[in-house]
Amino acid sequence: EAPFSLFCNHRTMRRQVLLFSLVLHLSSVIGQVSYSIPEEMPSGFLVGNIAQDLGLDIKRLKSGKARVYTGDSAGFMSLNKERGVLLIKDRIDREAICRQTTPCALHFQIILENPMEFYSITVEITDINDNPPTFEKNEVSFKISESAVIGAKFVLDRAIDLDVGKNDLQSYELKPTDNFVLKRDSQGDGTEKVEMVLQKHLDREREDMIDLVLTAFDGGDPQMSGTIRIFITVLDANDNAPVFTQSTYTATVFENAPEGTVVTGVTASDADHGTNCRIKYSIANSLDQAHALFQINEDSGEIKLIGNIDYENARNYHIHIRASDDGGLTDSCKVIVEIVDVNDNKPTINIMSKTNMISEHSKPSTVVAMMNVQDPDSNENGKVHCFINENTPLTIMSASNNFYSLVTGSELDRETASEYNITVTCSDEGVPSLSSSVTLTLQISDVNDNAPVFERSSYEAYIVENNTPGPSIFTVKARDADWNQNARVSYILEDSSVNGVPVSSYVSVSADSGVIHAVRSFDYEQIKDFHFRVKAQDGGSPPLSSNVTVKVLIQDQNDNPPQVLYPVQTGGSLVAEMVPRSVDVGYLVTKVVAVDVDSGQNAWLSYKLQKATDRALFEVGLQNGEIRTIRQVTDKDAVKQRLTVIVEDNGQPSRSATVIVNVAVADSFPEVLSEFTDFTQDKEYNDNLTFYLVLALAVVSFLFITCLVVIISVKIYRWRQSRVMYHSNLPVIPYYPPRYSDTLGTGTLQHVYNYEVCRTTDSRKSDCKFGGAGSQNVLIMDPSSTGTMQRIQSEKNILDEPDSPLEVRNMRLKKTNIG
Repeated sequence: EAPFSLFCNHRTMRRQVLLFSLVLHLSSVIGQVSYSIPEEMPSGFLVGNIAQDLGLDIKRLKSGKARVYTGDSAGFMSLNKERGVLLIKDRIDREAICRQTTPCALHFQIILENPMEFYSITVEITDINDNPPTFEKNEVSFKISESAVIGAKFVLDRAIDLDVGKNDLQSYELKPTDNFVLKRDSQGDGTEKVEMVLQKHLDREREDMIDLVLTAFDGGDPQMSGTIRIFITVLDANDNAPVFTQSTYTATVFENAPEGTVVTGVTASDADHGTNCRIKYSIANSLDQAHALFQINEDSGEIKLIGNIDYENARNYHIHIRASDDGGLTDSCKVIVEIVDVNDNKPTINIMSKTNMISEHSKPSTVVAMMNVQDPDSNENGKVHCFINENTPLTIMSASNNFYSLVTGSELDRETASEYNITVTCSDEGVPSLSSSVTLTLQISDVNDNAPVFERSSYEAYIVENNTPGPSIFTVKARDADWNQNARVSYILEDSSVNGVPVSSYVSVSADSGVIHAVRSFDYEQIKDFHFRVKAQDGGSPPLSSNVTVKVLIQDQNDNPPQVLYPVQTGGSLVAEMVPRSVDVGYLVTKVVAVDVDSGQNAWLSYKLQKATDRALFEVGLQNGEIRTIRQVTDKDAVKQRLTVIVEDNGQPSRSATVIVNVAVADSFPEVLSEFTDFTQDKEYNDNLTFYLVLALAVVSFLFITCLVVIISVKIYRWRQSRVMYHSNLPVIPYYPPRYSDTLGTGTLQHVYNYEVCRTTDSRKSDCKFGGAGSQNVLIMDPSSTGTMQRIQSEKNILDEPDSPLEVRNMRLKKTNIG
């Protein structure tokens, strides 16, 4: 019932919450909240509304992935992010955590991310009376001489109560009190010495055995207690008790001292003689379990180390030594053993929170990681300094005692370094110094902060004229120092015009590869070069771009033959150069002048004499086209000289043009005129003959096609007329053309022909035979080979009778001779 009552009382206990915030120059915020709860609360017990006390929103706890960080210690607390409350995770035993230390508190942090923040939480664990006072032994024995003087003291074992405060050991009670009373003597270290003091002489003959009960009480509610039985054997007289030379001894020992190390020694003396002066030393029970770590030689009083001591667990030990003689008299002293710290603990680095990736545009002092560094050593051995490796844009800063933040110290650039391996090293100031390190990997995420850069500041591309539309001319290439989508480059042809025509009608650019294609065929003689700009744009958001100028040079191709400017070739008149017969050798007759609209070697012209009336008389300059005489002109040379000069360019393949130069070798103009008139007439005759041949061929072709069309038309017309005559019952009105003559041979025709036509109802089977004159049907054609048909139906039309087997008609044809 007692624990349940305590539980109820502590649940109604008023929780005291202290909140204070500390804002650092870093981006992390450090605040502290304190709670107070009793120990032994069940799992799920509400500690406090952490969200409300810290002024945080529930959404912030969720988005920041709030969690409890306890370092290497056990996790007794849990955070409910849905409610924003702090709960007990496991049952808390104050005595197991803090022993006799007061106040007892749990220290941990609440870590949040995005941005990184942490809050220090302190939960004080208050004591409940769940431990009774206990003695190490259930009973103890004394041998006391009957001659012991009044006031003799006998040291008793202390009771130990693990609780603290009012729940700790408060009082003792000794029963019965006929011979002994209880005395409590406070020590300087807060402990007390319990002694049994003789108040009435002992009488062995009356009572040789005395049985006492020592009860220890704590101050809890309800009160708890523990007992030990004391058995006293009354001996014969021993009137001097042992006495220690010092009431308190001090000693020091290093925490790494091996077992068996002599710590110190104590000495007591007894004024008695014989067996009554023989002293035995022993270690009394103590709260700090010193009797389990130290051992005393019962004869010499030498104290040795028998266990492993650790400065971090206990910095000193209080050993209570008892000296007793064979007569049962005792004395006591205290040995204070100070533990000397040795630098035997490396600093422990605990990563409280960290981020593995950070944007390259993060501002300086952005928190990357938060760490807690612990060194349980003391003084210089426990002072820790942390540093990071060089050549990183990060710095480490001390946020508070034992807390460090890793922050950015300068601007980041992913293109310079995309990843950093940061080694954090923490060293203490001990001798020798101990250190520990941890390596963190930090990746730098890309931001679109680099525009594409072309490999050249400008480009020149060449293409031969008369190209086929579609082939690639050139490739522009740009690189983007960013990564992934931000480094994906697209190429765009910027709008511009060339001679008033959009540049897109000349070239196109592949968006992915930057390959420039010719859209049209180029002519060097029309355009020799043109400029345009290509823009390279990345795939970032917003996109970045740069541009470059591309100059396309059209290369000439030998696609134009030379053009002769002089002498001018005319079709209607004849031009001739006159050479007197008296000229000297090398006389300049004329000069052939030609040009080539191509360029370069395609425009280099050479002149050659292809044909000549007399090759031995003239020559042509290869480079200049000058026609000169190469010998003396004689009377035997013909007046008419015809030279054919070919002009060739230097292209591959070469193109050429020819020109005819007429030269008159004569001294007077009349002579020249008579000769060249015949020449002109011959030339005109040849030209006219060619013209007439072509004209005749065209006329014959036209007549042939016309006749063919007429014949087909007449055939079709006659077929249609025959169809009309066979199926029509209407009379035919005769038409008599001019110069018409009557029948029966009195007209212009010299012959009269009578035709008898016999038809059946099926005209395709009709028969025709020649008959006599006087037929009722006559067909007359005029001299122009055209005629009119007259059909006279007889009074009795046999065709009206459907069963008539025959239809007889006579036709008379009269032909009139032309002329």
